[in-house]
Amino acid sequence: MMMAKRRVLVLLAPLMQCLISPTTDAFSFSTGIQSRPRFTVTPPKPQAHNTCDGLQSMLNRHPSDEGLDTHNVITIFVNGVIRPASFASILALAALSTQPAFAEDGSALSPTTPAAESTSKRTAYDDTWNLIKKYALDQSYNNQNWDEAYKKYLNGIDLSSTTDEELIMKATKNLVGSLGDKYTRILDKSAYAMIQKYDLIGVGATLMPNPTTKEIIIGSPPVPKSAGYEAGLKMGDAVIAVNGVKTAGRTAFDIIDQITEDPNSSVVTFTVRDKESNEMRDVVLKRAFMEAKDPVIYRVSETRSDGTKVGYVRIFEFNSLVKPRLEAALRDLESQDVDAYVIDVRGNPGGAFQSAVEIAGLFMSDTLATDVVDGNGVDLKFRTSKDRVVVDEKDPIVVWVDGRSASASEVLAGALRDNCRAVVMGDTSFGKGLVQAVYGLENGYGLVLTVAKYLTPNGTDINKVGIVPDISKEEGLPTALGFLPVVGSDTSRVDFKDVLKRMGPGMCSPAA
Repeated sequence: MMMAKRRVLVLLAPLMQCLISPTTDAFSFSTGIQSRPRFTVTPPKPQAHNTCDGLQSMLNRHPSDEGLDTHNVITIFVNGVIRPASFASILALAALSTQPAFAEDGSALSPTTPAAESTSKRTAYDDTWNLIKKYALDQSYNNQNWDEAYKKYLNGIDLSSTTDEELIMKATKNLVGSLGDKYTRILDKSAYAMIQKYDLIGVGATLMPNPTTKEIIIGSPPVPKSAGYEAGLKMGDAVIAVNGVKTAGRTAFDIIDQITEDPNSSVVTFTVRDKESNEMRDVVLKRAFMEAKDPVIYRVSETRSDGTKVGYVRIFEFNSLVKPRLEAALRDLESQDVDAYVIDVRGNPGGAFQSAVEIAGLFMSDTLATDVVDGNGVDLKFRTSKDRVVVDEKDPIVVWVDGRSASASEVLAGALRDNCRAVVMGDTSFGKGLVQAVYGLENGYGLVLTVAKYLTPNGTDINKVGIVPDISKEEGLPTALGFLPVVGSDTSRVDFKDVLKRMGPGMCSPAA
C-alpha cells in the first residue's frame, strides 16, 4: 500500500536548471536555476518568481561546492519503473512525473529489503534502500554490500515499532550518504513539495506507460486539491485519449507536445477508462500552474551592413515555461526576418530534460539529441520531434556558454553542435552529465538519486569535463558581463560567416 504512494520525478541533472544544474547541495530543480522547468502556460498567468531561491538551494550545489544555489534539476521524468529493462519506458515519459514503481504485472512494487520478512511495515528507510538498489547508476553502491548496508546504517533501530520520524530519517540520510554521491540526497517535505512546480500538464496527474499493457495510465495518486484529484482520477486509470487524440502507440514526448501545443489553453480533456469498473468517460480538467518566472528574453540585437539581422535569445532556465516561451520568441524573430541567432545559456544551470530535447527540435527535425544510459547499461536515445522546426535550417546559430551552464543547457548545446546546427562560444561549460530521479517517499520526504548518465550525440561523456567551446569568449563574446542589460548581450563581435563555415561539411560532420 505504501509503495503505491511513491512518486518519481526524473531529473536530468545536466539539463535541468535545478535538476540538471551543477549544484551539489540543492537539488536544483530547474534547469537554469533561476527559473523552473520549461513550458509556458498562459492560462493562470505565472507570476514573476525567482525559482532559484528555494529550489536552487534545496536541490543542488555548485560544482565547486561553494554553495552556489543553482538549480540542477533535470526533469527527465523517469516513469517510475524500477526494473532495468524498463529504463527506456521510464525515461520515455518526459513530463514532470511523480509516479509509483510498477512490477511486471503493472501493480505497485513492494520493496524487498532485508527486513521484509520480519515486518510488513513500510518506512522511508525501506523505500530508500529499495529504490537505490534498483535504480542507482552506481550498482556497486560505492563498493559496499547493499544488504549489509541496510543493517549497518539502521544501527539497531526497530522499524516495526518505532514512530520516531526524526530517528528514521537520520538513519536514511546516513544510508544515502554512504553512496558518496554529492547529487544523491534526501529532500525534506517542503523541498519535495516544491517539485510540483515542474508539472508540465498542470492538472496534478502523472502520465506513464503501464509496463505490461503499454497503455498510458495515471501513474500516481493525483496531487490533493488539483484538477485531477477533484475529478476523481485514480492511480491506474487508463488515459485512452487526450483532447480527442488516442494515446495508443504514442510516446510521452508526443503527448506532452500535444498538450503544450497551445500554451493559452486553460483546459485539457482526458478520455479515461476506470481501472475498477472499466467505464469510459471524458474528464475536462482545468490547467493550473505554480508561479514560474518567464525564462526567456529576446530582441533583434543588430542589423549589419551586409543585411544580416541578428536575433539574441537568452534562456535563464529550463522550466515549465521555456519551450512555449522560446518557440514564441523564435517565431516573432523569424517574422522580423532575423537570419542569424545567438542563444545565450550562460549562467543557466539547467532544468527539465525533455525541455532541452524539445527545444532542440525547434532547430532540427527528427535528430538524435542525446543518449541516456543507466546503471545496467540500458541505452535510450532521445530524438527531436518531427516537423516542428521554427528557425530556417540555413540560419547560422551560436550558443554562448560559461562555467555555470549545466545540465539541460549542456544537453542543448551538445545536441546542436554535434549535429552541425550551431557553434559553441564562450568558456568550458560546467560538466554535469548525470541524470537524477526524484522519488516521493511514504512519509512525504523525497529521494534524489543519480540514475543515469547522458552522452552528446557524438557519444561524448561531458561529466566533470564540460563542453569545450569551438570559439573562446575572447574571440566573440561581449567584453561586458553577461548580466548587464544590452551591453552584456552585444552580438557585434560574432563572425557569422566564420560560424557558417564551421557548421558546413568541410569542418563539421553530423552525428550518425
